Amino acid sequence: MSRRSADLQRLIILGLSGPIIALNVWLVALILHYFEHLVTVLAVSAILAFLLNYPVEFFERARIKRVGAVVIVLLLAVTILVILGVTLVPVLVAQTTQLLEKIPGWLEATRQNLDFWDAWAQTRNFPIDLKSFGGRVSTQIENQIQEVATQALGFALGTVSGLIDSILIIVLASYMLLYGARLWQGLINLLPPKFGIPFSESLRQNFHNFFLSQILLALFMAGGLIPIFLTLKIPFTLLFALIIGIAEIIPFIGAVLGIGLVTILVMFQSVWLAFQVAIAAMILQQIRDNVLAPKMMGEFTGLNPLWIFIALLLGLQIGGFLGVVVAVPIAGTIKGTIDALRGVAPTQVVVTEIVRKDYPPIE
Repeated sequence: MSRRSADLQRLIILGLSGPIIALNVWLVALILHYFEHLVTVLAVSAILAFLLNYPVEFFERARIKRVGAVVIVLLLAVTILVILGVTLVPVLVAQTTQLLEKIPGWLEATRQNLDFWDAWAQTRNFPIDLKSFGGRVSTQIENQIQEVATQALGFALGTVSGLIDSILIIVLASYMLLYGARLWQGLINLLPPKFGIPFSESLRQNFHNFFLSQILLALFMAGGLIPIFLTLKIPFTLLFALIIGIAEIIPFIGAVLGIGLVTILVMFQSVWLAFQVAIAAMILQQIRDNVLAPKMMGEFTGLNPLWIFIALLLGLQIGGFLGVVVAVPIAGTIKGTIDALRGVAPTQVVVTEIVRKDYPPIE
């Protein structure tokens, strides 16, 4: 009898917790949408501070005080950003503009080819309507191109606002490097130690492992594809390599999305060239997955792949691309905290060989 009552009590708790969790998620999504710009600036600043903390600690080990180390790292980061803005950004803008101008011509050529194959199928009484299918696909692509062009125009008009946001992000990142640890520790102290300690450790470990490994692997893909695409004489080399590299930051589905998108774009110009792009990218992807990733990332041992896909979809719905980027480490943090509270041996979302266990306090 006691066992039945315990099971009934558990079912009641689960039944009540579901709507409460859904309501909280809806409220969080509503708040994030209302403060979208502020949340984006804070999140990007936090990620930037997190990444810059590694060179800051390097200079600290060289017996430079943290304030001096932060100043040196920020000056180096700003210098690198300026160099990239002067050299790479104009090339990317030019290649993007040229690509948007050429896609309508490619669509027209594709439509003519589909008309030919549709006529061939009709003469043989095949139940295939390639002409209508090609027309719908072309219309969808043209609509997407117009939307991208509108967004690009808005980005160009908002250059001043973007510059102000960039300065604000750098300033916030510098303050986070100096005082972020104390602020975070103060927030964690507001929670009971039973919850605060495992949550803090799980969050730090998951974000540390995920961002460091994913960014390094994305840089490997982008840097490796640029000379390959130049050798194959692929048009828009820098733009296509960066598309694949940025997509690699998204776990599991990023590789398929990036390589698939670039392959389709190249296919409009040449099927044989698209085949070479797909083969080259997949070979480099296999090297990344089978040689580099096991040494840097290990496996996603803490989360079921289905939960990872659900986390990515929720992140996309709530925060767009930024939500997709942080969805997996947040999901791993939640699982790691729950495992710690249940007394389960902690399993991390990612296991890496370059994790350091010592985190010196801020002076």
